Amino acid sequence: MAEFFDHIPENLQAFIARQKVFFIATAAATGRISLSPKGMDTFRCLGANQAAYLDLTGSGNETAAYLKADGRATIMFCSFDQQALILRLYGKGRAVQPGNAGWDTLIGRFPAIPGARQIMLFDIDSVQTSCGYAVPEYDLKSERQILRQWAEKKSPDELKAYRAGKNAVSIDGFDTGLGA
Repeated sequence: MAEFFDHIPENLQAFIARQKVFFIATAAATGRISLSPKGMDTFRCLGANQAAYLDLTGSGNETAAYLKADGRATIMFCSFDQQALILRLYGKGRAVQPGNAGWDTLIGRFPAIPGARQIMLFDIDSVQTSCGYAVPEYDLKSERQILRQWAEKKSPDELKAYRAGKNAVSIDGFDTGLGA
């Protein structure tokens, strides 16, 4: 049932574009394994072997810390509609922050979302599909607006201070790159 590819085929890029949620898993040699759900139209395939997502200010910044420490990542898409499919992208990633090389080009690929803090950029070396036959079907009711509303109430300086206090170090003490 599972198939492997050394790139993201066009039909799977189209599948990714239709998904409303994805999951990112990262880890360093020690400490926890980070697994986070993401949404809000923040994922983009940039080519057959490259992908990125717009990372929003949140309560933690584990993905950036583990990408900085190790780089390995697994991104999973899980179809919750009639098409049963699980898709995993394997590769290495890094955080691209405002002011970094490539930021100006990458940010134009995403909608303007309040609270954007960095872009996670991935070089994909392996892609796997699996059946997803046991994943239930769900209907999307709506996207939550809580994070957007929270960020809209903050000034740029308040967001910067929040990130410095809450997002500069992971829960395992790894540097996220935001303190630099």
